[in-house]
Amino acid sequence: MPQPSLDSTQSDTAGSPAAAAAAVTGRSGSTFYWPMLLLPRSKRAAMFAIYAFCRRIDDIADEPGEPAEKRAALDAWRTEIRGLYAGGAPSSSLGAALKGAIERYGLPRGELEALIDGMAMDIPADGHGSGTSGGLTGPALPTLRLYCRRVAGAVGMLAIRVFDRADASTEAFALALGEALQLTNILRDLTEDAGIGRLYLPRELLDEAGIGSSDPATVLAHPNLPQVCEALAELAEQRFAEARRALAEGQAAGRRGSLWAAVAMMVLYHRLLVRLRARGWRDLDRRVRVGKRECALVAARCALGYPPAA
Repeated sequence: MPQPSLDSTQSDTAGSPAAAAAAVTGRSGSTFYWPMLLLPRSKRAAMFAIYAFCRRIDDIADEPGEPAEKRAALDAWRTEIRGLYAGGAPSSSLGAALKGAIERYGLPRGELEALIDGMAMDIPADGHGSGTSGGLTGPALPTLRLYCRRVAGAVGMLAIRVFDRADASTEAFALALGEALQLTNILRDLTEDAGIGRLYLPRELLDEAGIGSSDPATVLAHPNLPQVCEALAELAEQRFAEARRALAEGQAAGRRGSLWAAVAMMVLYHRLLVRLRARGWRDLDRRVRVGKRECALVAARCALGYPPAA
């Protein structure tokens, strides 16, 4: 098997490592882009590198291909990350951008590897899902929460280092918010995920609604789907509430560092969750979004210290 390439496109390798990571983030159209754009230059570069890394390994898991090849590509990134912490030279432009963030902000290696572990959960066993993405379908709730911890909580745990806030209450905030954001993503992307053979709705909620199948198309067509989605949306609301409590605890203690960018994400994603619930769970093809202008305005208000209501 050929050695997987860590730089997948020419445009990602053009220019400086920081510019390459920023380009990946800008092209994504992600809600994350706007709060990150207003950060000071060094913090912005670090967050763009983290996001670009997430995007790269997520693409490995999502794009068509053989499971063994996908795992080899993720393992190549694991080797790259470990090499950076061992003092080795990066072998990709994205690796170079990550190296700068790691050295400047002391990013924990375990969290970067947790992201890889989370993406690996989206890869089916060999011989299952060849040519499609496959992965999780109707996971048990503890498995889903582990997945959220890895693919979203890890981002939060990295980000708070960039924001100079690594105390206990801020870690609790990061983990609760990460899970809330990921559950909201799951509810937003039900149709898209089903199209690549995935169903993140937990088995316990499916059973409670009398849905015995884990087949994505079957579940999305089931008349009791709204019951499952509302239950998961309520769990997301609980995690948003936990994040707000942890944030208030840190503010009351006068913690150093600024979390305004994370607060902007909390506001924007909670608005998305509210709009998803207002739309309902039958017309899933009717996309719910938070627009670019709204994202920019919320980010600006949070940066100025006047966060709007969710």
